[in-house]
Amino acid sequence: MITNPIIPGFNPDPCICRKGEEFYLAVSSFEWLPGIPIYHSKDLKHWRLITHVLDDNIVDLKKLPSAKGVWAPDLSYCESEDKFYIVFGVMNNMNARYFDVDNYLMTADKIEGPWSEPVYLHSAGFDASIFHDDDGKKYILSLDWETRDNYEKPGVINIVEYDPNGKKIIGYPRRFWRGATNRGCIEAPRMTKHNGYYYIMCAEGGTGYNHSVTMGRSRSIYGNYESDPRGAVITSAPMESNERKDADHLKPKYFNPNSVLQKSGHGSYVDLDNDIAYLVHLTARPFITDDEDMRSKYRCTLGRETAIQKMKWTSDGWLRMADGSNLAKVEVPEPDLPEEDFGKEKGFDDFDSDKLSLFYYSPRTGAYNFCDLSSRKSWLRVRGQEALTSLNKVSLLCRKLTSVHARFTTLMSFVPEVFQHSAGIVIYYDNMNYTYLRKYYSETLGGSAIMLQQMENGIRKQWLDERIKVEDDKDILMRINIDGRKCSFQWSYENEPWQQIGPDIDTSLYSDEYCKYGEFTGTMIGVACIDRLCHSKYAEFDYIDYEADESTPIE
Repeated sequence: MITNPIIPGFNPDPCICRKGEEFYLAVSSFEWLPGIPIYHSKDLKHWRLITHVLDDNIVDLKKLPSAKGVWAPDLSYCESEDKFYIVFGVMNNMNARYFDVDNYLMTADKIEGPWSEPVYLHSAGFDASIFHDDDGKKYILSLDWETRDNYEKPGVINIVEYDPNGKKIIGYPRRFWRGATNRGCIEAPRMTKHNGYYYIMCAEGGTGYNHSVTMGRSRSIYGNYESDPRGAVITSAPMESNERKDADHLKPKYFNPNSVLQKSGHGSYVDLDNDIAYLVHLTARPFITDDEDMRSKYRCTLGRETAIQKMKWTSDGWLRMADGSNLAKVEVPEPDLPEEDFGKEKGFDDFDSDKLSLFYYSPRTGAYNFCDLSSRKSWLRVRGQEALTSLNKVSLLCRKLTSVHARFTTLMSFVPEVFQHSAGIVIYYDNMNYTYLRKYYSETLGGSAIMLQQMENGIRKQWLDERIKVEDDKDILMRINIDGRKCSFQWSYENEPWQQIGPDIDTSLYSDEYCKYGEFTGTMIGVACIDRLCHSKYAEFDYIDYEADESTPIE
């Protein structure tokens, strides 16, 4: 059996494609770089991160607010050309519901690249994708974002032909699909072809608790399309609903207490043999709190994750879950494919390589701008830049939190000289929501000290009464312990007992629902260095050890 999620932690909006016996899957990355992670599998059960598509030489994400940036990549393989395509949007603005997004297309002969220069497509709306028809023509689909009064929000789906030789769209996008249900908030269009029918697959209901995968079909690419009479093909909220007048994406009233997987929707599928297919979709697993505000009652600290479901084509030509239901399942029958277990991604990194591991990310700028693996053998040197609240140049190196039962440890060498210097470890959702155990220069104490500092929806809190003066001639061990909703910070010198510093922190604060400044991403955990004076002071880290129990459920 396959156990969902297949890719835990912040891995939303999955898109899957197949080349021969190899499967590839791309997910959204928003403000984090490198952008567009791509995972590989041979059996649809075991997945490993193999590459990324974007860096900050290709996209400029500096100064973009949280949860903007790279949205919903569409990864496809064109067999007639033996070429991979990636279509993605860069969300630049969401103020006053004017979603300003630029959509691009890139190609590569190999999944690892090199990828071509981005080709600008249009800015009609987000979640753009490409369809390769069997007559050689290509089409771009996207949500046509609606800003006018008295029109259904957020819009409808459009389509436009793409000229690969001229590298541009032909004419203006044409609206053609309002959805298969009345859940509203249609998005994430993908076109496929099966037995002579064109199939449009979309997400409906908003990317929250009424989320779903839906389908329609037509003999002509421009329609008219008939709706799947089943309604939602996959969802966490099987009940029918009419929410076309509510443009809110979250809709927490549709939380389903009978489902482990919530928010299931935004799908993409690959066909196998004998009318069997597998469909990947995003999902989430929230903490349930006693918050009276419904928007933050259910808190998804790990963000939106990637799950998979076994599907089959019915005799009347519709794609349905193999078990006959439409409720996303945790346990899924695995395909009849040779199993290849890549093993668990390494948790201990001693920085012996001359390259950073693929699982490290930094917000808005590439880590190569501030990380150095050559100056001190087997140590990571991080040059400090702006405060963690900045939307510009932040020296923060993270990995995705994949379980709410985890431990993160490092050994740090750092001697701050002025109060603008600090370095340490952090649990981070966005620039306005994080907790930072930092070593810094304290004028009050007359030397180096450590202190816990929290930013909660833009309000800073420092536990000054619990700060501790520390020695500069000794390296410092720092640790974050996450046990469900309890998150605690510890420190020590080498070969000395661990000591907790500061209070326990509620892990659920770091979630799509609670954070007011950003959404759609997930919690990260990592190391940071700040030099708000000259951007030259550095901290050094001997190792990073990340231990996560991904088998323990969220409660």
